[in-house]
Amino acid sequence: MRALISVSDKTGIVDFAKELKGFGFEIVSTGGTFKLLKEEGVDALEISEVTKFPEMFDGRVKTLNPMIHGGILHRRDLPLHVETAKKHGIVGIDLVCVNLYPFKETIAKTNDFDEIIENIDIGGPAMVRSAAKNFQDVIVVTDVLDYDVVIEAIKEKKNTLEFRRNLMIKAYEHTAAYDSMIANYMNERFNGGFGEKQFVVGTKAFDTRYGENPHQKGALYEFDYFYTNNFKALKGEASFNNMTDINGAVKIAASFGDAPAVSIIKHANPCGFAIGENLLDSYVKALKCDPVSAFGGVVAINGTLDKALAEKINEIFIEVIIAANVDEDALAVFESKKRIKVFTQESKYLVLSDDAYDFKHVDGGFVYQDSDRVGEDEVKNAEQKSQRGATKQEFSDLEIAYKVASLTKSNCVVYVKNSAMVAIGMGMTSRVDAGKCALMKAKEMGLEVEGCAMASEAFFPFRDSVDTAARAGVKAIIQPGGSIRDDEVIQASNEHGMALYFTGIRHFLH
Repeated sequence: MRALISVSDKTGIVDFAKELKGFGFEIVSTGGTFKLLKEEGVDALEISEVTKFPEMFDGRVKTLNPMIHGGILHRRDLPLHVETAKKHGIVGIDLVCVNLYPFKETIAKTNDFDEIIENIDIGGPAMVRSAAKNFQDVIVVTDVLDYDVVIEAIKEKKNTLEFRRNLMIKAYEHTAAYDSMIANYMNERFNGGFGEKQFVVGTKAFDTRYGENPHQKGALYEFDYFYTNNFKALKGEASFNNMTDINGAVKIAASFGDAPAVSIIKHANPCGFAIGENLLDSYVKALKCDPVSAFGGVVAINGTLDKALAEKINEIFIEVIIAANVDEDALAVFESKKRIKVFTQESKYLVLSDDAYDFKHVDGGFVYQDSDRVGEDEVKNAEQKSQRGATKQEFSDLEIAYKVASLTKSNCVVYVKNSAMVAIGMGMTSRVDAGKCALMKAKEMGLEVEGCAMASEAFFPFRDSVDTAARAGVKAIIQPGGSIRDDEVIQASNEHGMALYFTGIRHFLH
């Protein structure tokens, strides 16, 4: 038996090679891998001893040879293949262990295009694809985490066709992801990120119980192991719908840096938000906005969930809590509640992945775009359009309202008073209706809107939204501006003695 080992990531490779030697495998290796194995006392053949050719062109050509690919690809069950291999002195290669040049690490550390080009692997993907194609006869290993699994399968005589088939699938996923990364990088560098093809590649983090509905399958796929590194289940299993709600809740709560922010989400829409003196105060104020909708919702906590906050949350049914961190005694509060789910990022504050791009499925394809986010100084640099300027508290409320509006389904209007959301209208076909709906809800909840700040994620096309806000007692408004009737909106604000700011940037969310 013969094994070909050529790896960029050499983690665990010496022990793996030693185990293979113990099973009677002859080791063939290349370059740095061969050197390491020899240094560690593992007897191996250098690739040139097999190919009868030296490595050429600065290592660009070393494994692209019939003695290698013939050894991998010839079918052992076909007499003609076996006879041809024997005729040309080709020895079968029964195991291929390859991981590829560190292209991702290279583009992260340098912009030198010549160095980047040299870190595009050619021989590695070719060997992986060859071994995967002939999985009926060959074991293909591309993941360092599979070394022990492969050794166990050989030792326990579980090297079945199904076992090799699973490794084959993983191998093609590996090369497909690698090539996709290269293509996306080249399009990013030379075509502004929007080439003729766009590849979205994620790694499965976990299966969900089902999709949006029980008849649909579902799973969470992650970029750069974001959820593996920043998401831990302390109680319960995250569903498909939980993850979309958690996404919305965390985006809002994490948008305020180290502030003690708490957001409450129901069906991907915010129904409560506040920044109080502490997290308990924030939660109490956030819940006042719409406690009816909050029932069965998702709470995101930008800090540590402690026992006092847990006991307060436990007064009503909240389905999901996602907190930056969770105290053990806080978790104990929910021990008897079977339906509640608790997750943490195990960090000081909630973190976001900062994805560069965003995409959405449409029937027959997907639309793809740069990710939207509110700039750090977007509100601070907003242009005052009214005669009256906002007070310090009003301006703080404007910033909160604007960020929440920017992360909420359009058309959206958000009302904030004393750092707490008191009303929100979202997902409406009319911006006026969004404003009226929000005010009607606030009235039902007995919340005082007088003196609050209001934000819209897009411009007001007419002055009617400002007139409605003025009748409700709104004192300050922030919006992008850009309507052909901006002058009328400004005039209305001045008539009502309101502060009005334009940011110049729209934040539709469809």
